[in-house]
Amino acid sequence: MINGIVVGLQARMGIILYPPGRAEIEIECVIDTGFEGFLTLPPTVVAELQLPYVAPINANLADNSSIVTNVHQGTILWNGVQRVIPVLAMGRRPLVGTALLEDYHLSIDFCEGGTVLVDDIM
Repeated sequence: MINGIVVGLQARMGIILYPPGRAEIEIECVIDTGFEGFLTLPPTVVAELQLPYVAPINANLADNSSIVTNVHQGTILWNGVQRVIPVLAMGRRPLVGTALLEDYHLSIDFCEGGTVLVDDIM
């Protein structure tokens, strides 16, 4: 089970990331159910962590515009298991998308300080 909290009506959770050759770090992310990818990190954070570059992609944004963004490889701890996932270098804040939530149950109590739970589907 993965726990988080609602802050300012944003469901937030910590993601443990294993940057290459460095100690693990925890990054607070906003859960974005409108984002179909795995994880976004601001480009400055991706550069600082030296995540391996994979390729550029065209990303479709919520306003239906498209941008080119870079995909990097990241290793995270997800529900007790290390996973290698694509990380998009974009935006101002880290986002968890629905690709990470696939095959999991998401529960959010939408009030300040509310509980966020991500757990196996029973």
